[in-house]
Amino acid sequence: MTSEITLFVNPTAGRGRGARAAQPAASALRDAGFSVRTVLGEDAADALRRAREAVAGGTGALIAVGGDGMMSLALQAVAGTSTPLGAVAVGTGNDFARALGLPVRDPAAAGRLCAEALKAGTVREIDLGRVGERWFGSVLASGLDSRVNDRGNRMRWIGGRFKYDVALLAELAALRPIAYRVRLDGGPVREIEATLIAVGNGTAYGGGMRICADAVMDDGLLDVTVVGACSRTTLLRVFPRVYKGTHLDHPVVSVHRVSSIELAAAGVTAYADGEPLGTLPLTATCVPRAVRVLTG
Repeated sequence: MTSEITLFVNPTAGRGRGARAAQPAASALRDAGFSVRTVLGEDAADALRRAREAVAGGTGALIAVGGDGMMSLALQAVAGTSTPLGAVAVGTGNDFARALGLPVRDPAAAGRLCAEALKAGTVREIDLGRVGERWFGSVLASGLDSRVNDRGNRMRWIGGRFKYDVALLAELAALRPIAYRVRLDGGPVREIEATLIAVGNGTAYGGGMRICADAVMDDGLLDVTVVGACSRTTLLRVFPRVYKGTHLDHPVVSVHRVSSIELAAAGVTAYADGEPLGTLPLTATCVPRAVRVLTG
């Protein structure tokens, strides 16, 4: 175990919590005897380049400080390597950390956990989803949820998460089923109409919406949640249940467990871990034990 650790910091995460969180996390690691180097980057591409350089240089761990977007960026640097990933979750949603039972918005506790795990060699090997060269740890979204993201991202005149609430209302007003072509594990192509299809390595997205509530991060499979074509009235009845995961037993919802899925639909953007992935079609596969995460 090398004593040099890399903090991978998003200074703007959680309205500035990222920058403030780096100090107590770094202090906890230094108190445990580790040398800490901080990587920021001028933008996402530069930050990822620097993180990959740290991994290639043999850093003892890459510890991401920020929200789910930062965790996603860190995964691109450590997936498929022996370098463990630590999480100091101080963003808005923190779905990746919550799914793993890691501290949320407590950077000192997260730093101590990382230090203790490094000393004890306590890591959990988890699966990741992969689309082309992109890895994801939580959920790949397509359909109504991704259209809400698309619309929210275009709303420059509203700030914060409120714009996504406005975007959701607008998309509900324009609700229509999407014609998907789906292939599960290389089987026959199915043509279905659905409101959305979510592919989960983890359980949740959007800050606690447990869309793939029964997903297990080390079972070698992706959970596919299909919300079928439905009326606005039905959707409004089902939607609140997503926060507890009880929507899965509704007749309009079906769940499949697969090692790979091909998705195609016209005019639909996919998002993975909250970040835009590109337009369909795509193929997502589960890569077992793709990353080593520092856990308690």
